[in-house]
Amino acid sequence: MPDKIVLEVTREQAGSRLDVFVAHNLNGASRTAVQEWIKTGAVLVNGKTAKPRYETRAGDRVETLRPEPEPTSLMPEQIPLKIVYEDDSLAVVDKPAGMVVHPGAGIRHGTLANALLFHFSQISQSQTERPGIVHRLDKGTSGLLVVARNEQVHEFLARQFQRREVAKQYIALVHGRLAQDTGIVEVPLGRDFRSRTRISVRTRRPRQARTEYQVLRRFASFTLVRVILHTGRTHQIRVHFQYLKHPVVGDQTYGGAVRNHVKNTQLASLIERLGRYFLHATHLAFVHPDGRRLAFDSPLPTELADLMNRLE
Repeated sequence: MPDKIVLEVTREQAGSRLDVFVAHNLNGASRTAVQEWIKTGAVLVNGKTAKPRYETRAGDRVETLRPEPEPTSLMPEQIPLKIVYEDDSLAVVDKPAGMVVHPGAGIRHGTLANALLFHFSQISQSQTERPGIVHRLDKGTSGLLVVARNEQVHEFLARQFQRREVAKQYIALVHGRLAQDTGIVEVPLGRDFRSRTRISVRTRRPRQARTEYQVLRRFASFTLVRVILHTGRTHQIRVHFQYLKHPVVGDQTYGGAVRNHVKNTQLASLIERLGRYFLHATHLAFVHPDGRRLAFDSPLPTELADLMNRLE
């Protein structure tokens, strides 16, 4: 039987389209698939059918009769994975930079999802094309991810992310010297007016985004920071530090060419050769379905640690 999922629209979530709201809260469900569910009456708002473009309101009760997942067409691939924790319910992996989390935009191979299918005989199929995937990291971001091994655990973890009960911390190196030792950036984000692939503060559909940071160390032209996410918007850390005019080192999408920020040609070349930006998901903590609070930490990858040594 299909699973019935009940969601309540919070004040912060109000104003988004119904299809967007459902897709986001089911952690990566295809918006196209959600639109089909809505059209067939599988999604109700306060007990009534609605259209995909319905604008949600605070307090709305959204019921979704999620269809049974179809078997994935993805192929398992023998890709090395650093698994830092594993049991019958879930696993925690340390993703390298350069690995895409799940297929999309013509990418069908080499993703974390392909690797998970190979490494785990049992994995959640809540999202047909995203087996096990509960949350994401950008391709260029390394670090910790939790993976669900069955549908019940997937929903259990997804609710923690929805309620912002999962602790997520990152280490980032940004250009320039941040003046304050601590700070909070609370600027709404959404798709950019002019480019659907970019996130921006200039958007027609702003969504609350809150990023906290603590300065760990200052260098002549850089600042090392610990970043605490209170929301999980796409590209949130990268865009918020761009907004502060201190873009993440190596992030050419939101910071432009490295040589615009770094005048030392040898150091600029070193950063360019990284082939990634300096952003690492270093800490992850959440509640296991058995009630335990689990916490994991990941050290900086070798290439980022080496760059730090060069700065010193």
